[in-house]
Amino acid sequence: MTINTTKNGTELCLAPEGRLDTVTAPELEQAINENLEGVTELTLDFAGLDYISSAGLRVLLSAQKKMNAAGKMTVRNVNETISEIFEVTGFCDILTIE
Repeated sequence: MTINTTKNGTELCLAPEGRLDTVTAPELEQAINENLEGVTELTLDFAGLDYISSAGLRVLLSAQKKMNAAGKMTVRNVNETISEIFEVTGFCDILTIE
């Protein structure tokens, strides 16, 4: 998995590509934690993401909790497979998905 990072002032956009699973979830978690200082708006662009596992969902939940205290988090460009996972797990009610 590769993660493209764009930071503009208090806005951070992370765009992971590939699979977000047990092996790669720590990479996204690290990218979030290393760049979250001073961020009030976190955007996760999933245009290049093919799959998300429960480990990936855990990272999203953790990021959402942090951003609830600091600002807002948005998930964009979710494909049909990941959207279905969000529906089944109830994450569509927790996350702001565009």
